Amino acid sequence: MDHSLWINLPVKDLQAATAFYEQAGFLTFKADSSNDQQAAFYVERQHLYVMLFPQETFKAFTEQDIADTSIGSEVLFSLSAKSREEVDNLVFRIEQAGGIVFAPPGERNGLYGAGFSDVDGHRWNFLVTEA
Repeated sequence: MDHSLWINLPVKDLQAATAFYEQAGFLTFKADSSNDQQAAFYVERQHLYVMLFPQETFKAFTEQDIADTSIGSEVLFSLSAKSREEVDNLVFRIEQAGGIVFAPPGERNGLYGAGFSDVDGHRWNFLVTEA
C-alpha cells in the first residue's frame, strides 16, 4: 500500500493561493484537479498532497468555522530539507511568491530550518533532517 498525506486547507482566494503554491515550487498534482472549487499540489519528496478549497467549500464538508490565522495558529506543517542551502533556496522562493517568513533560516533546537506563512496565514517550516 502506498502511503501519503493529504493536507486540506481553506483559502480566501483560490486563484491567489494557487499562484502562491505554484510560484513557491509546489507541483500541480493533475491538470484537471484544479478548478473553481479546488486546487491540488504534490510535494514529491515528502509524499504529500496539498488541497486548497474556497472557505465556503471547506466549511461545507467540515461543518465548522474556519480558524482565523491572523490571530492564532491552527497547525504548523513541517517539511524536510536535505541541506541548509535547500532551506535557504526554498525560503527565497517563498518570499518571491508572497509568503511571509516568520522564522528566518537558522539553528533552532538543534536543527537548521525556517518558518513561513502562505497567503492565507497557514504556517509551514522547513527542517534539515539529513546530514
